[in-house]
Amino acid sequence: MPPRIPIQPSFKAITGTFYGQTPLAGLPHATNASLRTASTKAKLQKRSDFFMIAQARQRKAANLSRQKVLQTEREASLGDPVESKSTPFIQEIQATQNAQTPSSDSGLNYYLKSDELGSALQFAKDLTEPLQNPDRDTADPQLEKEAAELHQKEHQIAEDAIQRIINLSNGNTKDRLRLNVQRCIEQFGRHNTDSLLPPKPSSVPHGLAPVHLEKVPRIGVDTGSPEVQAAILTVKIMNLSRHLQTANKDKHNKRNLQILVHKRQKLLQYIRKKERGGPRWQNLMETLGLSDAAWKGEIAL
Repeated sequence: MPPRIPIQPSFKAITGTFYGQTPLAGLPHATNASLRTASTKAKLQKRSDFFMIAQARQRKAANLSRQKVLQTEREASLGDPVESKSTPFIQEIQATQNAQTPSSDSGLNYYLKSDELGSALQFAKDLTEPLQNPDRDTADPQLEKEAAELHQKEHQIAEDAIQRIINLSNGNTKDRLRLNVQRCIEQFGRHNTDSLLPPKPSSVPHGLAPVHLEKVPRIGVDTGSPEVQAAILTVKIMNLSRHLQTANKDKHNKRNLQILVHKRQKLLQYIRKKERGGPRWQNLMETLGLSDAAWKGEIAL
C-alpha cells in the first residue's frame, strides 16, 4: 500500500500567500514601544511634563488676552455702528425727540412754520378788528377804546391757545418723527444740495462705454435719493435706540433696530460706491456723525 502524502499544510501556505500574508506572519508581533519614533516619544514627554504644560497654558492665556485687547482697539477705531457722534444736526434731532424746544423756526407741529403762523394770526386779527363809527361827530372814543382793548385781549387768548396746540411738546412721538423726517429731506435733499456740493469725482472714460443723455432738471422736493433715505433711517435708529435704553426686554423692537441698522449699512455702502467717496458722501457722514462701523464689516448687535 503506497504511503499517503500530507498536502493540507502546503495548501495552507499557498492560501496564506494568496491572501497577502508575508513570510514574517508567523513571527511574534513587535511591541508598541519598539515602533515609536523619537518624535512620538518627545510628544508624549511634553504631555506628561507638568512644567511644559504650565508654560503652554501661560502662553495661551497671554495670546487670548492680547487678542482681546486688539479686538477692543479695532472696535474703538471703527466706532459705534448704532450711535451717532454729536453734531449740530444730531443735537437738533435729539432735542426734538426729547420734546424740547428746537433751536430752528421749523419746530412747530402740523407742518407749520413761524412766518406762516405769524401772517395767519395777523390776518385773523385784522379780520376781527372792531369797526369804527364813520360818523366821527357821534362816535364815542371811550367805547371804541374799550372795544379795541377787549379785541386785543381776546386775540391774545386765541394766540396763546394756538401756540399750545401747535407746540411740539404737546405732540406724540409720530409728530416728532414726522418733523425730523422733514428736516432730513431739507438737509440732504438734492433739490438743495445740488447747488451747494461739488459733483463727484469723474470716472476714467472708456471707448466702449455708452453715452448717457443729460438728466432732466429736478422738479419738486427730493425724497427718494439714497442719502435722504439713510438720514431717515438714522432718525428711526436713534428713536428706537432711545426707547431700548429704558425697555431692554423689548425683543420685538430690538429686532427692528437690527433690521434698520443693516438696511442703513447697505445704503451707505451703495452711496460710497456710487459717489466714489466724493463730497456728497463726506457731507452725509459728517452731518450724521456716523463712523466707519456703520458701513464697514459685519455688524452684530
